[in-house]
Amino acid sequence: MRVYEAIVEALADIGVDAAFGGAGENAAGLMLALDASKKIRPILAKNEQAAAFMACGYAMFSDRLGVCFATAGPGAFNLISGLCVALTDSYPVLAISGYSTVAWEGRGGLNETSGRARTPNSRMMFDACCKTDPATGKPANYLVTDPERLMDTLEHALRVAFAGRPGPVHIAIAEDITGRGVEVPNFRRIEVRPEPVAADPAQIEAAAIVLEDALARGDRVCVLAGFGAIRAGAGPELRRFIERFELPLLTTMDGKGIVDEEHRLAIGIFCDSGHKAARDIWENSELVLAIGNSFAQHATFDFNEDLFAGRQLVHINIDPGEIDKVYKVDAGVVADAKLALAALHARLDTSIGPRPEIDHRPKDYDECFVIGVHKGLHPGRMVQAISRNLPPRGVVLADAGAHAAWCGYYLEMREGQNFRKPGTYGPMGIGVCGALGVKFGDPSRPVVAAVGDGSYLMMGFELMTAVAHDIPVVWVIFNDGEFKLIKLYQLSAFFDTALTEFPNPDWVAYAHACGAEGYRAEDEDDFEEVFRRALASGKPTLIDARITRLALPHYSPDPEGILSALWHGIRERIGV
Repeated sequence: MRVYEAIVEALADIGVDAAFGGAGENAAGLMLALDASKKIRPILAKNEQAAAFMACGYAMFSDRLGVCFATAGPGAFNLISGLCVALTDSYPVLAISGYSTVAWEGRGGLNETSGRARTPNSRMMFDACCKTDPATGKPANYLVTDPERLMDTLEHALRVAFAGRPGPVHIAIAEDITGRGVEVPNFRRIEVRPEPVAADPAQIEAAAIVLEDALARGDRVCVLAGFGAIRAGAGPELRRFIERFELPLLTTMDGKGIVDEEHRLAIGIFCDSGHKAARDIWENSELVLAIGNSFAQHATFDFNEDLFAGRQLVHINIDPGEIDKVYKVDAGVVADAKLALAALHARLDTSIGPRPEIDHRPKDYDECFVIGVHKGLHPGRMVQAISRNLPPRGVVLADAGAHAAWCGYYLEMREGQNFRKPGTYGPMGIGVCGALGVKFGDPSRPVVAAVGDGSYLMMGFELMTAVAHDIPVVWVIFNDGEFKLIKLYQLSAFFDTALTEFPNPDWVAYAHACGAEGYRAEDEDDFEEVFRRALASGKPTLIDARITRLALPHYSPDPEGILSALWHGIRERIGV
């Protein structure tokens, strides 16, 4: 069995059924091996960056390994942005790239990236975006030059990808070992699933004592859930926990939908574009139980130093590096969120008696009723239409842009549905392309990419990939012909704006040219009708949603709300 055949066979053995990549001479052997596989479907993207984004989407909600591949040199470097997403957003992704002939290093051969003789240094590049290998303390970036080391290296890399907080790993295959006469002498099945990180009983006890004492004093306690809770599949445990102890649930935008958002204890999202009801709960809380949070910039109002003033913090996170990273904890639990919540529930259930049902504040009025007299398609009402019509287990992906704020505020996720926006790395295009990976990761789930026109312009050519492989994703393009988020920032920071407006093509004509379905919507009734048709079509579909430029998403840079933010801004300007 040759090197690439062994890799494909091993990946198929652990349940991988798709690999996303780009064509190239150094990847030619892998392309042949994938084509011959009866278990793994190769998806050739138009650009390797898109392929890496697709691999992230595949791993996003499936808890399976996302695989992307590329040829040596420029093809491999195109994977970098997707691996950065996997690193910051905690997706188990394997990147496989070709590597030019090691025996010729330093001579400047085609696609050489040894770092010698004025060649780029791919080892350094991939070091920067791979997860740390806990065995060595170095990046999980491996160059295979000996076929006898292949199986051990592959198994070790995949175990690193899934261990603790998931993340990306990279294996480069030297061209020297891919020829006809080179065989893998020791092929074997590999085992890649390490045990989930269980909670230390002492940490659970310490957290339980802090919570017990707070509840005994009558302190108001709230729960704040992030994407780590979703990654861990902790939704059922979290719902049982808040119901048993009658605790209001806030989420970050990344944690949105961890519990059905119509649940009486699900208050809303707490962030700079979040809900007033969630902000009110926060302001009245004396203790916060944070689950799977990294306390990112937009979730903390630009790392507001006073966010936990007068509040205790109990923090559950699988990554010990997140504990005390931004805010000092009163108790920290390093564990898988699902296991930690179950353990904490069991411990508190024995010491805390029945809790009276608490009537928390109602949801924001404007979360249900969009106030605006703007002509044309209002993005808030459009997102509400997506909510009304999103099928069970539906997934909505956003991209980087103002549309993510509209989705975060107005989408109402039901039991089993998921929402995701870009994490802290924040590239445009992850929603456009990641949607294909999500759909392939679980074809039974309806997938909608609610994306800006700017981000779609960057990566929209992957519509042809969706058509070629019959991947029925629905893209809703928030079409206003401008980079709205950038424009708003320019206006607030510089009182001026430039280079933020652009023309769009005829998206419906483009969709038809690619062999996809295409619709245009210019008001709410139009949109609801075509959105239903798009979901029912079973085909890749674009919806050109001509939204008004005049509507602005909810936003406050201050946890106390927009009025407080304005007052603080005035005080700063006049030096008070």
